[in-house]
Amino acid sequence: MVSAHASRLATLRHASSTRVDATLAALFDARPAVDERLEAAMRHGLLVGGKRLRPLLVYLAGQALGASDDDLDAPAAAIELIHAYSLIHDDLPAMDDDDLRRGQPTVHKAFDEATAILAGDALQALAFEVLASHPYPRLGQLVTTLAVASGRDGMVAGQALDLAAVGGHPDAEAMAHMHAHKTGALIVAAVRLGGLVAVEEDDPRLAALIRYARAIGLAFQIHDDILDVTGDTATLGKISGADAARAKPTYPSLLGLAEAQCKANTLIDEAIAALAPLGEQAAPLADLAHYMIERDH
Repeated sequence: MVSAHASRLATLRHASSTRVDATLAALFDARPAVDERLEAAMRHGLLVGGKRLRPLLVYLAGQALGASDDDLDAPAAAIELIHAYSLIHDDLPAMDDDDLRRGQPTVHKAFDEATAILAGDALQALAFEVLASHPYPRLGQLVTTLAVASGRDGMVAGQALDLAAVGGHPDAEAMAHMHAHKTGALIVAAVRLGGLVAVEEDDPRLAALIRYARAIGLAFQIHDDILDVTGDTATLGKISGADAARAKPTYPSLLGLAEAQCKANTLIDEAIAALAPLGEQAAPLADLAHYMIERDH
């Protein structure tokens, strides 16, 4: 039986995905391709499949603080462009060497390795082009938020820590530090982008949203680790059991499956508690928190 919060969230997810997908597709339709193969690889890595959770966070955080959907389209598209680029590069032979992503061949398999690298590079650049082309009152803060979360102090640093951890046995603190960068940085950036469209940086509601995002970011990663153990390839859209095959440290391997699930549940409770200053406006974000540990892929 589908829960009430899951049903509400499904409607919001559909609306959010429809908006951001239209925004992303328009980026390719607005001008002719310089190189058709590069363009096809970018589309392959960006427009086919995906949960669109980060854009959804942009929309829900911004809406909770009074922003319009029209003003949220650009940051929602920008963060999905960064996410797509990161997946293309993560899947490369020099990184995770994956053959399947979102139920389809990874970009380097569908095209070639050099084209995949260039497609990721182009999507990253396009993210900043999209964001910077809108005259937001706090544009500098928006661009800085995305840049910091994407780079050496955020996602890229997390990927470096993840690669270094293969075959090792990090403790819980080291695992949390790694995932706060690799996964959590973009999730925090998503709510921060949405919030900054609506309010000044010192608004206490934005601080509450960031506390929420940090908790769901780690819960999301823990649940991903759990799904790698309990899920199947057809549902996940990527090879199940890949983490264990690569000797990558995960929360189930560190804590055990039951304790990892308990940790994820605790984090979701913390996330929902953080939303208290936003009142009823934050109800969709609470629904999304539940989804983070109920999803099957």
